[in-house]
Amino acid sequence: MNYESDKDYQTLVELFDVANMAFLRADKDLFYDGVSERTLCGALKRHIENKKWRRIAPQYKVDVEYDRNDGELKTVIVGENRMIRSITCDLILHSRGKIVKQDNLIALEMKKAYRDEQSKEDDRNRLMALTKSSYDDIWSFDGRTLPKHVCRYILGVYYEVDIRREKIIVEFYRKGNLAERKEIGIKENS
Repeated sequence: MNYESDKDYQTLVELFDVANMAFLRADKDLFYDGVSERTLCGALKRHIENKKWRRIAPQYKVDVEYDRNDGELKTVIVGENRMIRSITCDLILHSRGKIVKQDNLIALEMKKAYRDEQSKEDDRNRLMALTKSSYDDIWSFDGRTLPKHVCRYILGVYYEVDIRREKIIVEFYRKGNLAERKEIGIKENS
């Protein structure tokens, strides 16, 4: 996998979409039961770890609320003021620091629709920061060292569950920008 590759980005989007559809078919009852975002992410994790994922990226792991970067708390720089924030994504696909050339593949932030707009915007801003090629526009990727602050995720996914309207809002982030937004019906995809 390579951060610069549009093909690798598209492969991750397609594989995420397949996993998400399997998740919606197999676990839609969780949405109606009103379980936590953490529980939903745990169920989605199982579908991401399917055979296709293992064939495409066998050395990568899917973790829920993983918070370490080379033994230290994960941090990211967000906003124009370049605030350093500790970060624990809801779900990530990464090499746990083992593949320096491309450690991070997917970062996902999940929110329920009733949550406040500021927390939703904070998640989106984190995804933009996580998918940037550099944490400070100075660090130069050399393929040998991990950056101090987490970045270079190939794909960022904002996932909003709106059970009242029975839909999922999915936004894909690439290279620090929103790349695509779509709405998916929960019932019609089960």
